[in-house]
Amino acid sequence: MSGGFPRSAPRLVRCTATAAPLFIALLALSGCALFRAPQTPAPIVEAVATPVEPASEPPATPEPASAPEPVEASAPKKPHREPPRPRKPARPAAPAPPPAPAPLIATRGIDRAQVRTLLDSEVRRDGKTVGRAVDMTADASGAPRDVIVNLQGFMGVGDRKVILPWRLFRFTPGGKEAPIALDMPSAAARPKTLPLTGSADVLAETGRMRIIDADIERPGGARIGRVVDVLIGRGGDPQAIVLEVGGLVDPNRRTIAASWSALRFAPKDKPPRAWLDMNDMQLKASPPYAGDKPIVAVSPPVASSIAPPAGASMPAAAASSVKR
Repeated sequence: MSGGFPRSAPRLVRCTATAAPLFIALLALSGCALFRAPQTPAPIVEAVATPVEPASEPPATPEPASAPEPVEASAPKKPHREPPRPRKPARPAAPAPPPAPAPLIATRGIDRAQVRTLLDSEVRRDGKTVGRAVDMTADASGAPRDVIVNLQGFMGVGDRKVILPWRLFRFTPGGKEAPIALDMPSAAARPKTLPLTGSADVLAETGRMRIIDADIERPGGARIGRVVDVLIGRGGDPQAIVLEVGGLVDPNRRTIAASWSALRFAPKDKPPRAWLDMNDMQLKASPPYAGDKPIVAVSPPVASSIAPPAGASMPAAAASSVKR
């Protein structure tokens, strides 16, 4: 082994034998090029830029329609409904106002220039003073019947009170300053005067009662007060009584004007009795009467008036107004 060729020598011989033909072929090709005539160079031509049209895109072929997807059968949807809005509660109707309380009393204004007082008014005949009015009488219907006059004597001597018919007097408004006229007829037609002394029985028998200082009661018999004066209109009709409410020792004693039409008379009593249907609360609500203030006559309200007792009658003035 030490004297022979190395193991790589045969490999080198085989590679040389394989590459020799290729090398010879390359030499032959290069030699052919050396023996050719020289070629004329091509003329230089300026290049002209020609626009390059973009290649037209091939027409798009429609894609085949895809088969419709099967729709899943679903339950129909319920229509969407908005929840109802809560309604505002209606405002409760305003309660009806309570009925006005019934008035305690009925009032009526009286023009002082249209009335006059009776008590202590001067009585004149033919322009001469003959006496003063001190009282009056009324019958069971409330109609005025007589005037009681205190006839003057000489210096107070011989004074006497007589009862004269109401129809003989003419009443002029103006308070006590205006005199009451006495129209005394002639002696032939002159009525018979009735002296006051001993006339109580006569008045009771004829159904007449004296008004001044008379007690006014309630229907049940309780005393209200006493009459201290009478207001008489121009035509000779009594309009109101001036009533002193309370007793002599009553600290709440005061004076009010009560309508003449509010009086009721009991004709069966001898003499007749006058009463007024007003309670203590109504009397306290009555405006006071004063000589220098407007006159307000009071009476019980019509709705609250009770039926008069058996045999009682209303004044003639009130009855005539009802008939109208």
